[in-house]
Amino acid sequence: MGFLKKFLKTTYRDNSAGKSRSSFESLSEDQLETHLNIAKYGNFMLTDAIRPSYDLEVVPQAGYRHDVYTDKETGIKIPVLMASASKEILFDLFMDLLDPLGAEVDVVLETSHEGSNNQHQDLYREHMDLPVLKSTLYDYEDLLLNDGCAGLAVLNPQIPLEVQFDEHKLLIMYGQGIEQFEHTLEEYGIPHISDLKFITEAEHVHSSSDESIEELDQLKYRLGIDFDFE
Repeated sequence: MGFLKKFLKTTYRDNSAGKSRSSFESLSEDQLETHLNIAKYGNFMLTDAIRPSYDLEVVPQAGYRHDVYTDKETGIKIPVLMASASKEILFDLFMDLLDPLGAEVDVVLETSHEGSNNQHQDLYREHMDLPVLKSTLYDYEDLLLNDGCAGLAVLNPQIPLEVQFDEHKLLIMYGQGIEQFEHTLEEYGIPHISDLKFITEAEHVHSSSDESIEELDQLKYRLGIDFDFE
């Protein structure tokens, strides 16, 4: 994974408790290479998309927790579930979490490949049949699992419910009635951990490649996205 050093993008959590130095700052090439090659922590397997900080401020693990998103304009509070799952089951779990959204959904493909300073580009496709979407996404499972600069959101604005599979390969579910998502998580053996910390809540690194950019362009075509929205 030596190529990763070229593509590393270090991301710090907000309010990082005054931590001014990166845990990667003084590493040798060999130390960095060794750390990036570690994909398994206990029973939890990471995808190639992301690695935790060298000092393991947050150790990756499976679990989910409840949260609340407050709309700044309306003040409405929206229930949220955040979950992490091991690589072996992650994509199938994501697919099953889409079922409560209904037969027709909107899709947002998120990419930071062309951006800088953690800026993202959101690419939209509306009114897509869910079975067609699932079939397409399975063809790009490897890309979506292992590209640290690509994520996906699937939503039904009529319900409304939304499921995100983000760049960190975390699963985030929004909306009223998210208990049905919770049941799916439990069926997959994902435990509820109220004080769970996610890899995004500490320093971490993303990885990608030029090949991923090419595959992402193919996926955009398959999804019927032929122009970009900012």
